[in-house]
Amino acid sequence: MSAVLRRCSATLGFRMPAEWEQHVATWMVWPHNRADWEVKTNAVEWCYVEIIRHLVPHERVALICQSEVVRDRAEARLERVGVERSAYDTYCIQTNRSWIRDFGPLFITSTEDAARPVAISDWAFNGWGRYRSYADDNRVSCGIADNLGIPRFVVCIERGDRVVNVVLEGGSIDVNGCGDLLTTEQCLLGASQPRNPAVSRGELETVLRNTLGVSRVHWLVGGIDGDDTHGHVDDVARFVGPNTIVAAKEVHNGDVNHDVLQRNLGRLRQMKNENGGGFDVIPLPMPKAVFFDGMRLPASYLNFYIGNNVVLVPTFNDSRDREALGLLGEVFPTREVVGIYAGDLILGLGAIHCLTQQQPLGLVSEE
Repeated sequence: MSAVLRRCSATLGFRMPAEWEQHVATWMVWPHNRADWEVKTNAVEWCYVEIIRHLVPHERVALICQSEVVRDRAEARLERVGVERSAYDTYCIQTNRSWIRDFGPLFITSTEDAARPVAISDWAFNGWGRYRSYADDNRVSCGIADNLGIPRFVVCIERGDRVVNVVLEGGSIDVNGCGDLLTTEQCLLGASQPRNPAVSRGELETVLRNTLGVSRVHWLVGGIDGDDTHGHVDDVARFVGPNTIVAAKEVHNGDVNHDVLQRNLGRLRQMKNENGGGFDVIPLPMPKAVFFDGMRLPASYLNFYIGNNVVLVPTFNDSRDREALGLLGEVFPTREVVGIYAGDLILGLGAIHCLTQQQPLGLVSEE
C-alpha cells in the first residue's frame, strides 16, 4: 500500500517535469468501453498497436487492462506486429474508459527528498462533469501508486473543518518544467464549468503552485469546437521547450475555431517567462474540420505525445498533415516525428495525448 500524503508537495521540492524530459515509461489503458468508439472500436485497437509499436524502441509501456481477457487480446494484437512481450508491462486495474491523461496520475519528481524522489499527484476526477460512470477511473491513481510503491499526494483545499478534493485533468494543463503552466479559462474558471465552481482563480493558482511546483499560471481563452472536456489546453497550445510554445491556428475566418484560436495566440504573445521576456510562439495549422454522423470532432495536431526520442502526432488523411509534421520536425530536430492516423481514434473525442501519461525518470530509477 502506498503512502497517502496531504501536504503541499512543492514544499518537499517536488515539481511536474516537462513532457520532453526523460521517461521511465508511458502509461496507457487498452480500449474496452465500446461506447467511446462504437463501430470503430476494433480499428482503434490497431491504432493503439501503432502507438505502442513506435514507443517501445525508446521506453517501456505500462499497459492497464480491464481484465485478463482484455490483457490476452492486447498481447495477441501486439504480438502480430512484432512487439516483444518483454517490452511492456501489464496491470489489471479496473477503469471506466481509456483516457488516462485525464483520470490518471500526474507524476512529480523531487531532487530534494531522497526518500521520495518520485510521487503521484492525485487529483479528483468527475467524468469531465459530463459522464456518470467514472468511479473506477477516479481510483486509478491509487492503483498505480500501490503497484509502483510510491507515495501519493491527494490534492485538496481545507475550508474550516471541511476538506475539499480538487478536480483536475491532465489534458487541461501543460508545463515546461521551469515554472510555467498553460491552461484555459473555459476549462477551469467560472461557475459554469463543472469541476470546481466554488474555487476562485487565486485559490486554483495557489493549488497548482503548491502541488506541481510552478511559479506562473498562464490563462488562455479556451479550446476547440467538438471538445467535450470544456476546453482542454492540449488541443490548442503546448510547450515544446522551456521558452517555446506551439499553438493551433485556424486560417479560415469562417471556421468556428478561428476567433478563439486567434485570441489564444494574442495572449501567448503577451506572456512573460521567468526572465521577463516573451515566449517563442510557433503557429501550427489546424486540420480541416472532421465530422462523423453530422458531429464535429476535436481533430487537432496539438494532441501529440512527446516520448523518449520520438514524437507521435495524430494525422487525419488531410493535406495539412504534411505541413504539421514538417513544422514539428523542425521543433524536435533530435526526435523522430511520426504521424499516427487518428481518424478512427478521434471518434472518441480524444487523440494520442489523451491516451498516454508519462512516468518521468527519478533518482530511484537512475540508481
